[in-house]
Amino acid sequence: MKTLRDAKIGETVKVKKLTGEGAVKRRIMDMGITKGIEVYVRKVAPLGDPVEVTVRGYELSLRKADAEMILVEE
Repeated sequence: MKTLRDAKIGETVKVKKLTGEGAVKRRIMDMGITKGIEVYVRKVAPLGDPVEVTVRGYELSLRKADAEMILVEE
């Protein structure tokens, strides 16, 4: 299944599932990334870390490891 890290720049994807556990999953959810929400990929740093996205009307930077925990569909 595709993760947020695999999404291309300029692509809008829909969150299907969060695979993290405990505090990591809670932190991602606190940032506004929950099941069913649309995420727009704005930028990806040259080495892939961090990924800058727009979610719920604000910009957010995610570490590569966190982006891999977010399963998405196009």
